[in-house]
Amino acid sequence: IKEMDASGVDVQVLSTVPIMFSYWAKPEHGLDLSRYLNNNLSQTVAENARRFVGLGTLPMQAPDYAVKELRRCVQDLGLKGAMIGSHVDLPGGDDDNVVNLSDASLLPVFEEAERLGCALFVHPWHMMGKKRMAKYWLPWLVGMPAESSLAISSLIFGGVFDRVPRLKVAFAHGGGAFPGTIARIEHGWACRPDLCAIDCKKNPRAYCGQFYVDSLVHDTTQLKLVTDLFGADKVILGTDYPFPLGEVPPLKQPGDVIYESEHHSDAEKALMLGGNACTFLNLSADDFERAPPQSAARVAEAARARTAAA
Repeated sequence: IKEMDASGVDVQVLSTVPIMFSYWAKPEHGLDLSRYLNNNLSQTVAENARRFVGLGTLPMQAPDYAVKELRRCVQDLGLKGAMIGSHVDLPGGDDDNVVNLSDASLLPVFEEAERLGCALFVHPWHMMGKKRMAKYWLPWLVGMPAESSLAISSLIFGGVFDRVPRLKVAFAHGGGAFPGTIARIEHGWACRPDLCAIDCKKNPRAYCGQFYVDSLVHDTTQLKLVTDLFGADKVILGTDYPFPLGEVPPLKQPGDVIYESEHHSDAEKALMLGGNACTFLNLSADDFERAPPQSAARVAEAARARTAAA
């Protein structure tokens, strides 16, 4: 909370780190771990309920368990939904034993999330092609954006957004590589419907705006691309705290890319800095405390100074 105050962050959404998804574990072990993590997270949030919000974790390798645990997270623990991975590695640890989010076995989880009206946040993990990207931190620089694009494309082409049209789902890192490849994706759907339009009858671009992405794109031009595609009302402040690729000190402060943008109005910035998160997570800003006013002012002034220096 001291670091939140120093950065002008009013409310932080907490979740486990992706490596703890443990989808490779036996279903009963995955359920036990999820329950342990979610109980701990719920307690942490309850101790600071006016500054923290929680998203649980689910044993996605066992969808029946995942449905029950999502229900417990929302109805019993007071969490606002769950964070899930960009794909599911099934028990056994075999790199080839993987299913995408379009897999029919996972549909009950999305249907339950829609029924509950809760949020799902998709974060890349266990990145594809990792063995070929051993150097230069490439799994995090190249693999993660590809994973997010694969997750979005899987839900679109798999017809999941048509089956659960009220599903509230968000994707990390501005949707990864998806905004930069949507034209190629759209063209592929049009030119090879025999391959691409099997389960997706609408133009893939038509689904943009049906889901959320976060703002962690590191550049104001990229943020404009994201809002042009999805809408400023579908972008939520993302920080990746406490990891170095996030908007975290010493190189950045949370919200820098939004504060620094010359492409967005004050009203759009307000939505991205908090209003959209409240909508996505079914929150009211009145239920939370704010960081000390001087913190927010200091952060905004620092952002302006960095922009001027650039």
